[in-house]
Amino acid sequence: MIRKPILKPVDYTNWAAELSKPIAARPDYRLEADSVQYSRIAARVLGTGFDETEYMIELYSASQASGVYVLSERLDKTMPPERFKSIQQIYDLIQKQPNLSINRFVAFLEGAQLLPKYGEDPDFNRLVRAALIDVFGLFQKNHAGAFNHPEFRRVFLDIIKWTWNHLDLWVKETPITEDVPHVIWYGDMNKSQVYFIYYLILLGIDVVILHPEGNDNFKEIDSENKWSVLAKYPTTMNIQPFPKEEPQRQGTVAYRASKEIDHVLHHEGSAFYKPWQFRNHQPMSVTLKTTYDEIFLLAKEKAFIRPNFSSSAEEVKIPALFAKVSGVSTNRKDYWDKMHKLISHPHCVTVKTFPYMQEKKANNQFHYQHALGKDGQLEPEKMLKGNWWQYGNLNDGVQKGIAAAISRMCANPKMKAQHGESEEQVRLYLFTQATSIPEELLNLMQTFDYSQDIPKVILYNNEINGVLSRADAALLLLLNELGLDIILYNPPGHNDLEPFIDKEYFDHHLLEDMVFDLAFQGSRKEIPIVGGFLNRFFNGRD
Repeated sequence: MIRKPILKPVDYTNWAAELSKPIAARPDYRLEADSVQYSRIAARVLGTGFDETEYMIELYSASQASGVYVLSERLDKTMPPERFKSIQQIYDLIQKQPNLSINRFVAFLEGAQLLPKYGEDPDFNRLVRAALIDVFGLFQKNHAGAFNHPEFRRVFLDIIKWTWNHLDLWVKETPITEDVPHVIWYGDMNKSQVYFIYYLILLGIDVVILHPEGNDNFKEIDSENKWSVLAKYPTTMNIQPFPKEEPQRQGTVAYRASKEIDHVLHHEGSAFYKPWQFRNHQPMSVTLKTTYDEIFLLAKEKAFIRPNFSSSAEEVKIPALFAKVSGVSTNRKDYWDKMHKLISHPHCVTVKTFPYMQEKKANNQFHYQHALGKDGQLEPEKMLKGNWWQYGNLNDGVQKGIAAAISRMCANPKMKAQHGESEEQVRLYLFTQATSIPEELLNLMQTFDYSQDIPKVILYNNEINGVLSRADAALLLLLNELGLDIILYNPPGHNDLEPFIDKEYFDHHLLEDMVFDLAFQGSRKEIPIVGGFLNRFFNGRD
């Protein structure tokens, strides 16, 4: 019997009802002599409703419907010794023949009787074989080394194991002319589980992947939603065990109303934001183009007040300042007053000696290459797992934000290449410098509530106290990616950032006077009264 499944769109309001329907009761069902056409469910349903108890009741009710299997809760990991021995022999064979085609590999599995046979349904036998070829082909595409990849043995072993322990039993229990198995996966998935779920989808079986925290492991192989529908509940909750008995209703009307009001006020598109609402979002900078005076108007505004602030389910775009001020205002008092207002911000780091960053000379080629994904770009998750990662004490959301910023910075380097340096070497340089962010800046990131006050880094480079380095410039690029405000003062008006970063990536404001050897002036409250009086008496201005 040839299967002709048609992917049916579902959302968070109807997935359970649709999953419980046998295929014969769904639209598009058509049974012919040698084929059956039907609507099937393949969906990733993330998050929860406003009432957590109602959500758990929905899960329990869905699991009780006829033909529904909650695979994540009953995964059978046993295997007869003789089958394990046969699998090991096939695995050893393909290690010796790394260029063996996937078709030949699957043929060996059939020859070793490692795939179930359905004598009454030869079309399904062919479908099983074709689906396995697609599954292993996708693994080969996504993993360098294919059959020699260190994770292949586990994926191969698990797929064969679960084919016998689960798929074979479901198929024998379900008459294809009337229905298909209905599979629920709840919670996180490892790589073997992701590929087995993909295998089930290719076979035309109903699959619903649920995760109340919103994690989307299946996105690894279906980022474009080609094989499954992506649906999201309006909110999330911490994951709880899958209910084995019907939960008791505890949520009141008032409780649900308060959750809904909270969602209306504080969802991503709202103008009202709770403290730390975006803690687990990825911060992304939108560098503002401003006049000199606008720097000080915008600097005091919270992020969500600034133009171009926006948020989505995973990202928050922060309108940030990245500006250089060359020279000094004729009105010295105004110049210092404006600078002191920036410096007085509660979350501000002031840099007056250079180089600020100690340049790292280590060869991080191995760490860099190991953190690359199949698209050739740094993968934040791989970076977080690296033994070189030094930011493990920070909040998980902050760590992910830093890793994502490093990935973006290296993917599209804004740093100028030195003579004879390739773009790939520039990427490696940026990566290397990003592995040791100064502690006081990490503290700024830890206190950064992305929709609220934006931390600031104010640099005063009078060229008396050292020279701004390339490592400093690399650090500023990373801080800009993270959405911090950066203002660099250079009273003599010389190039300091320009040798390393093109001017198109930061604002440049030219003031009236070019002043050399101008010492940094503390705020009024820091200047002794007599010293301040004598300065005004002899110089006429300050």
